[in-house]
Amino acid sequence: MSEVKRVTTETLRKKKAAGEKIAMITAYDFPGAKMADEAGADVILVGDSLAMAVLGYDSTLPVTMEEMLHHTRAVSRGTRRALVVGDMPFLSYQVNADEAVRNAGRFLQEAGAAAVKLEGGREVAGTVARLVKTGIPVMGHLGLTPQSVQQIGGYTLQAKGAKTALLLLDDAQALADAGAFAIVLEKIPIEVAAEVTARAPVATIGIGSGPACDGQVLVFHDLLGMYDGFKAKFVKQYAQIGAAIREAIGRYVLEVYQGNYPEEEHAWHMERDELEAFRAGLQG
Repeated sequence: MSEVKRVTTETLRKKKAAGEKIAMITAYDFPGAKMADEAGADVILVGDSLAMAVLGYDSTLPVTMEEMLHHTRAVSRGTRRALVVGDMPFLSYQVNADEAVRNAGRFLQEAGAAAVKLEGGREVAGTVARLVKTGIPVMGHLGLTPQSVQQIGGYTLQAKGAKTALLLLDDAQALADAGAFAIVLEKIPIEVAAEVTARAPVATIGIGSGPACDGQVLVFHDLLGMYDGFKAKFVKQYAQIGAAIREAIGRYVLEVYQGNYPEEEHAWHMERDELEAFRAGLQG
């Protein structure tokens, strides 16, 4: 097996400098990570969106550190090339910097991640600086920050006014100054994302923020069409795997009900002498 060169934070810096795009996918398990990695994704984010996509919660808030570490370990085992980023869940970094360091360190030490992601701007810049100083690479997250959904009033467009857009630019600079190696920009106007990308010395990763960002991220389940419910405006489905899965399971259920699965040729038979002995034993 040939040696595969790992993507690192330095790789992303070089890509931005060269004007090369960055492809990031949010995945939550071993097979998903393996497929994304083999398909060439630069970064795999183990997002706290697993709360909804995998665990059935109605927001990201209930997901725990242990759940995040569990899924990050699985993703790390399925990844040979991509940079694995663990998403720090709600209250794992907001309490104080010491607790943030302990929790972030667990992603690297116990789960095999190469970096962590956390939400917020100037209010978390001190924590970001502390993590970076400790040796933990940090990806920032601005715009729509799902952990603050109760405070910002839902999953709505952010930085849509001049004042809030300028504040977001300040937040991006604060994160870059604190040592963040990249910043996710979620659901902000295309003009604001373009300005942040032009000004920021670190890579920007867009989700619902237009094509000007240095890279883009989509959730594994979204881009494969594995849900038939709500689909965000920015989501492009590259396949309809969900429909194919439901159709296949439906065929299986029907064949079981009809007695057509499994076919006899898919089963094993006893050797003739063992079968004769077995039947003789049944006779008494």
